[in-house]
Amino acid sequence: MADEVRYEIRDGIAWLTINRPAARNSLNRAVRDGLFEGVRRFNEDDQAKVLVLTGAGDKAFCAGGDLKEMSESKLTIPPIDFVPQFGRNIEVDKPTIAAVNGAAFAGGFLLAQTCDLCVASTTATFAISEVKVGRGSPWAAPLPLMIPRRVAMEIVLTGAPMTAQRAYEIGFVNQLAEPGELPARAQALALQIAANAPLSVLAGKQTMTLTAEHTLRESFDHAETIWAPVYSSADAQEGMAAFAEKRTPKWQGK
Repeated sequence: MADEVRYEIRDGIAWLTINRPAARNSLNRAVRDGLFEGVRRFNEDDQAKVLVLTGAGDKAFCAGGDLKEMSESKLTIPPIDFVPQFGRNIEVDKPTIAAVNGAAFAGGFLLAQTCDLCVASTTATFAISEVKVGRGSPWAAPLPLMIPRRVAMEIVLTGAPMTAQRAYEIGFVNQLAEPGELPARAQALALQIAANAPLSVLAGKQTMTLTAEHTLRESFDHAETIWAPVYSSADAQEGMAAFAEKRTPKWQGK
């Protein structure tokens, strides 16, 4: 992979790191391409159970698009594959966590939003800052499903930065950590997920998106279909047997 994005495995957890701290980890072409490549690598990596996305250094998770590069290319409407948006332009079945270590502005907010979970440093800040430079944030359409609509409206219309504490209070951030403890906290959350039955984890992730696209009655029907093979799996029998025998289950993913 390009030097601008690093991919590594830590105890079964994939860490994808934007490595452009001198430019506040902004999204130039090399970073964007590297992120797509890293996500595809994660999808194909059977040893990696969870993906953690973060930025190098302690100043910025990702400050958004590289405005200098965008200005030089006279970018107008970004193509659909401009930056990874899980479930929109690239599918990611396994769980993902954003470990936000600093400013998550514009495209950086997008990356934090697109992950399933978010752990943030207490010094992190969040903003949909496109209104400050005359750009757009169509990718923010799902935000009112994640936080109160009026709060989402304020974030989009003002472009003002929001503290990590505020992001936690409104439910955008799952956990807060002191800056030096962020990697360990994100890794611990990832390992907690990875220790569970893999089929149940994948089905659980699918289930949580159903009511965004279907009525409640339809969501129940789709959920039953999603979970049926999990109930019928060898892992389901193993989980019950391990509980009865007071031992750690040995998951096979089938």
